[in-house]
Amino acid sequence: MLDSLALAVSVPLIGAILVTAVPGRAQGLGLLAALATLATVGLVTVEVWQQGSLRSDLGGWGAPLGISLVADGLSAALLAMAALVALAVSVYASGYFSRGETKTHFWPLWLLLWAALNGLLLAADLFNLYVTLELLGLTAAALGALTGTTAAVEASLRYLLVGLLGSLAYLLGVALLYTAYGTLDMTLLGAAVRPEPVAGSALVLMTAGLALKAALFPMHFWLPPAHANAPAPVSAALSALVVKAAFYLMLRLWLDVFAPLVTPWAAGLMGLLGAMAVVWGSWRALRAERLKLMAAYSTVAQIGYLCLFLPVLTALPAGAAHDDLLVALLLMALTHGFAKAGLFLAAGLVQRSAGHDRIDDLGGTAQHMPATTFSIGLAGIALIGLPPSGSFVGKWILMRSAIESGQWWWIPVILVGTLLAAAYVFRVLSRAFNLEPTPRRFVTQARTEVPALLLALTSAAVLGLAARPLWHLLGFEGGL
Repeated sequence: MLDSLALAVSVPLIGAILVTAVPGRAQGLGLLAALATLATVGLVTVEVWQQGSLRSDLGGWGAPLGISLVADGLSAALLAMAALVALAVSVYASGYFSRGETKTHFWPLWLLLWAALNGLLLAADLFNLYVTLELLGLTAAALGALTGTTAAVEASLRYLLVGLLGSLAYLLGVALLYTAYGTLDMTLLGAAVRPEPVAGSALVLMTAGLALKAALFPMHFWLPPAHANAPAPVSAALSALVVKAAFYLMLRLWLDVFAPLVTPWAAGLMGLLGAMAVVWGSWRALRAERLKLMAAYSTVAQIGYLCLFLPVLTALPAGAAHDDLLVALLLMALTHGFAKAGLFLAAGLVQRSAGHDRIDDLGGTAQHMPATTFSIGLAGIALIGLPPSGSFVGKWILMRSAIESGQWWWIPVILVGTLLAAAYVFRVLSRAFNLEPTPRRFVTQARTEVPALLLALTSAAVLGLAARPLWHLLGFEGGL
């Protein structure tokens, strides 16, 4: 019987090899690999839904010697989100990169990134997580420089160097843990780690390295230029998937490996950085002159929201309230992934049609590109946190939990971030409308507009209205 976990990693990897070997058929093979990967991820999600956690020991060698893959509700949900976003990006890219060398170079790098992302979400030990994290960073940096412009190459080189620095800090923490405990399997480490200096040093190093990769304030300086200057499909993947992978790994470490070391002070520090990210990222998004730059700074703010959950999670005892908050965190991450992917894809269409993405000069966009403008509006609903979006549900549960845990001071941060998000979203929409007649066709470029529209619609309505199954997927009772 074929192993669904291994297939989720190997199918996009095989696809990358095929498009490299047959570059003339890169687009067709790439889309076929995307569909096949979605099917394997769907199989993993169904198995987790039915059976709970899955574990596969490759070659029959289990921990601590072998390579193992593990899937639970959290990783399965993020795998499914990544697969849907990646499929939409793939379809969009088939129309965006219509010809030239850029199209040929995109597909092998894109499928390698997808394989690395799936491997990271499924890896069970810290060293294989390092390998997949490094492959993810290398392919992301190469994709960001595909346009070949000076700004894109400089931003990608900065991203590459920053990513290497983060990887080195993470790897040093891994070395400390292996020296102290003799294993890198996360399950075994979770049972062995004790509150002692070596474990504390590893926690600081690994958290700092991953925070750098996740662009957590004040280590976000590399993200806006890298995301704003990359091709639109790449920007969507970087914002929706790549930074989310670093945060996912940081969350895993805090909850599963270093739980005995996570003190209220440490969680409060992460919450403080998250609060600063929410306010600063939202303010810079409001002041941004370009649409893609606004979306990039919005990513800084959205990562900040995810970090606000950490101190509240630490303060709540195990139980229904803690479970609800963890589901809300996942729901926020999923909503941001779909919303930001849809926003960047729509921004790419605006830039290609108008020849620029200057916000003050977007007059008439709603009339010339109604579906694209609608996508921006739907993504904006999710970024603001208006009902019925998933982020509305996530923010509501976060604020309720903050009051229950006595940490009410996070609520003004959420409200300020929400108001600033509303301001920068409506700033874009106000520039997009004027008195020109609206064309008869809503969708003018199906291959590129429909993926952006579906992603934005998922973030603005589907996740919020259909959030209840997430409780079952994570193995919790209750729900909305």
